[in-house]
Amino acid sequence: MNQIATLIPQTLDFALEAGRRVLCFYRKERTDTLKADSSPLTAADLASHEYLVSALLPLLPGVPVISEESEQKAGTSVPSRFWLVDPLDGTKEFIKATDEFTVNIALVDSGIPILGVVHAPALHCTYYAATGQGSWMMIDGHSPVPISSRRWNADQAALVASKDHAGPLVKTLLGHLPQASLQSMGSSLKFCLVAEGKADIYLRDLPTMEWDTGAAQCVVETAGGSVCSLDGRPLRYGKPDLRNPAIITCGDSRLDWLPFLQLPS
Repeated sequence: MNQIATLIPQTLDFALEAGRRVLCFYRKERTDTLKADSSPLTAADLASHEYLVSALLPLLPGVPVISEESEQKAGTSVPSRFWLVDPLDGTKEFIKATDEFTVNIALVDSGIPILGVVHAPALHCTYYAATGQGSWMMIDGHSPVPISSRRWNADQAALVASKDHAGPLVKTLLGHLPQASLQSMGSSLKFCLVAEGKADIYLRDLPTMEWDTGAAQCVVETAGGSVCSLDGRPLRYGKPDLRNPAIITCGDSRLDWLPFLQLPS
């Protein structure tokens, strides 16, 4: 068994335990704070962060952990291999108690996420993938089942968008696909809907950070889909500021989506 395969069960265990720690604070009275960018920060974020950093560092000695809540931010030197963690993706959904929040763990090697776990503790659902190992979904601790994205069919198109961050290009996309259904959802679960064939396109034209996307991108790409910047290039990691450009996620990696983003003449 290769190294990446041996890392999967341990990484899954870490994500599940982080999820349990997050749920200790869920639907309970909290004192939340704001970070410098005005995004919310809860005790659940910090509890998950502290656990995951301490758990992941010994797993691959010498491979650092970059977390949304870590001190390593823009302007730092990013190594070629690193863990990328969002200890609580969808903090706003956590605060609003919608259940649509996740714990995200990715292993990045030379700019590519080669292992990814997206765990939704309140939904008892986990998605995971690794290069050469397929994409999988596990519900309520039952045996995992393989997932794959679906081929494009314009007559049955399904789009997914962010509840809080749907940008102007989403309206343009819908204008080209008036027959398409639209589902709104929080956190990395939007990517996972594409990965399991329940949606075809997820467009995010507002900025994200690498920890928002790394784990889910691995799940999508291993399931047969693609995650690209709007110039058509695959999204890559280890950028100096850890900031992503606008991105589009497609279940069918062969889909020519560019015409859908152009305003009518």
